Amino acid sequence: MSWFKKIFKQEEKDSLDKGLEKSSQSFFEKISRAVVGKSKVDDEVLDDLEEVLISSDVGVETTVKIMRRIEERVSRDKYMNISELHTILREEISGLLLENPHVNTQNINPNKRPYIIMVVGVNGVGKTTTIGKLAHQFKAEGLKVVLGAADTFRAAAVDQLVIWSQRVGVPIVKQFMGADPASVAFDTVQSAVAQDADVVLIDTAGRLHNKVNLMNELSKIKRVMQKLIPEAPHEVLLVLDGSTGQNAFEQAKQFTAATEVTALAVTKLDGTAKGGVVIGISDQFQIPVKYIGVGEKMEDLQLFDAKAFVDSFFQKK
Repeated sequence: MSWFKKIFKQEEKDSLDKGLEKSSQSFFEKISRAVVGKSKVDDEVLDDLEEVLISSDVGVETTVKIMRRIEERVSRDKYMNISELHTILREEISGLLLENPHVNTQNINPNKRPYIIMVVGVNGVGKTTTIGKLAHQFKAEGLKVVLGAADTFRAAAVDQLVIWSQRVGVPIVKQFMGADPASVAFDTVQSAVAQDADVVLIDTAGRLHNKVNLMNELSKIKRVMQKLIPEAPHEVLLVLDGSTGQNAFEQAKQFTAATEVTALAVTKLDGTAKGGVVIGISDQFQIPVKYIGVGEKMEDLQLFDAKAFVDSFFQKK
């Protein structure tokens, strides 16, 4: 059985470069406009740089942290060429990301079987697609996977998960529309135990109209699963749509207030110039960004590698 660690392959790096191309291009165009005609890093350049970071969806709080680091270096070194700014900015963002909680393994504990991952997030963020891609990746590593369709409030959600189960070739547990999500989760875990499965992926409803109802529903799902596996779920994965920029921050606030989130997946980064949101989300919520989505292919849901992300974000065309 392969309980695997992340080895960053060249094709994955190429996919990451391509996925972050729009974000990188937009970022450097803004930087170029901010420093045009300047020879050294002065207060005006620093003010413009702060605006660039905020407009690149890094977020105000994280931007303040990055700027404080850069200002300290400028003050210490007394004189800094504009040509050095790119390198310094890259080093400080990389340092910040590496200081934040992060993982670079799938983190499936072989002593916890089945390993239960509850997936949460609002509708439309790519939650079901993320589950399908994870199922494919786990199965490719020789793991036995079971899906649970506990988003029983949308027929489309169940139908999409059924399609993914067929496409990947893994079993799915589902009930009728409007069924109790906790009941579906219980049946899924029970089925996984009976099948001696390695991994369980539970889809949940993505409604935020009432935080109290959401909290109650997710808490109930947890309690019911714990009747079979006392420590379940082993992981709560929040899926966020990176293309929504600052809206992703708001979604993260809502869900982290409603339930304990242990890992994040930021999707749809390939179709947007808002890739900077990953930097801010990683920093502000202090929850590991575990996966990023940088394309449509199964392999384009990647384990987040902070160093590789910064390298791709700072690629210059």
